[in-house]
Amino acid sequence: MSTTIAIKRIYEAPSKNDGLRVLADRLWPRGLKKEAAAIDEWAKDLAPTTELRKWFDHDPEKWTGFQKKYEEELKQNPALNEFLKKHADTRKITLLYAAKDELHNQAIVLREILKAHR
Repeated sequence: MSTTIAIKRIYEAPSKNDGLRVLADRLWPRGLKKEAAAIDEWAKDLAPTTELRKWFDHDPEKWTGFQKKYEEELKQNPALNEFLKKHADTRKITLLYAAKDELHNQAIVLREILKAHR
């Protein structure tokens, strides 16, 4: 069975088509109430480390370096395999992120890693 993995800003309205809504940020999104977020799971442990997040600082110039460093973090992270096992039978996962930049954020990297392990 294949899993569809989408990405979406947490500030966008939840949709019944989102499937399992997983917040992939280490920090709770600013100004958002937990009820409004409508998440099924907060995967803090899959988010980039605080050090990597601060280094990247959403600077598009650092995007390639961020991708490589984050992929390395995930390879060493036991939470990745736990997540994959836990959701092996999930048909649709939407990774949620808070960043304003829709082209340079951790959900993009995480989606590719999850797809590669399916």
